[in-house]
Amino acid sequence: MTQEPEWSAGVHRLPDFPVFLPVPDLAPWLAGNTGIDGVWRIPAPSGQSGPDVVIVALMHGNEIAGAIALDRLLRNGIAPLRGTLTLIFANLNAFARFDPANPTASRFADEDMNRLWEPAALDGPRVSLELARARALRPVLDRADIVLDLHSMLWPSEPLILCGPTAKGRALAMAVGTPALVVADHGHIAGRRLIDYGQFIQADRGPTAILVEAGQHWEAATVQTMLDTILSVLAVTGLAPARPRRAPSRCAEVTQVVTAASGAFTFAQSFQGGDVLACRNTLIAIDGGVEIRTPYDDCLLVMPSLRPSRGHTAVRLARFVDCNVTN
Repeated sequence: MTQEPEWSAGVHRLPDFPVFLPVPDLAPWLAGNTGIDGVWRIPAPSGQSGPDVVIVALMHGNEIAGAIALDRLLRNGIAPLRGTLTLIFANLNAFARFDPANPTASRFADEDMNRLWEPAALDGPRVSLELARARALRPVLDRADIVLDLHSMLWPSEPLILCGPTAKGRALAMAVGTPALVVADHGHIAGRRLIDYGQFIQADRGPTAILVEAGQHWEAATVQTMLDTILSVLAVTGLAPARPRRAPSRCAEVTQVVTAASGAFTFAQSFQGGDVLACRNTLIAIDGGVEIRTPYDDCLLVMPSLRPSRGHTAVRLARFVDCNVTN
């Protein structure tokens, strides 16, 4: 059961979020089996050809639910029916710093690893722990056919799949079907996410990447949602047995990213991700005296960050669309 966080004093302080998950012991998996730390490549024992499906955990070092999910798969001896399954524990440097007593401090070591997936960063001269790791992982991702990037959320929110802006991303997310909410967006101005990297964002039927936001960071239910999503991806790609078809997905497209322009950004109430505000012009927040209101009826709030810093995303606003429309 999700527990409401205990709010700390001070406008800019985060609440104290309880950690209900044990820190996974990744010692058996740190060396990998590919020559790259934390990367495990598992071909189908049958030798049957098929896609290279890559599952990524720990893009952010404090999102340990994904690491727990991959640890469970490896300990259970997972093997694909065809093709190749590649499992990546991404930001090991940040994960090594994870402390349940201060769980928000280890999102990254030097910089956000999920804002680096563009040539200007990967091919440039800049140096950081996250850049070095992204460069090391790049060849693995360059040969992937399907990528599932496992994430969780700090603030309470309905689980969802982010499919990026492409029709192929939306089609894959809809086929996966769990979580049932699919959101198309164009990423962050601060830098490209993994799902926006290279071939994944090309508007064709080539390699495709999706991102699951499976729930609050340190809840047991988040691990289960990740496992359900992983198994559905493997079923859709033929690496695992077919699963019963889920209920039709709900689809939404982000039309506006609200960025905090001041240090006094304040939401009108404690919204949660997945809240739908029925009426156009409903007050969402006040940012330095400027009112932020819904631009249309039935406005979906995507992952509101209830204590945003200036220059950071406070919330995304999305409109529901026909899931069968792919462009």
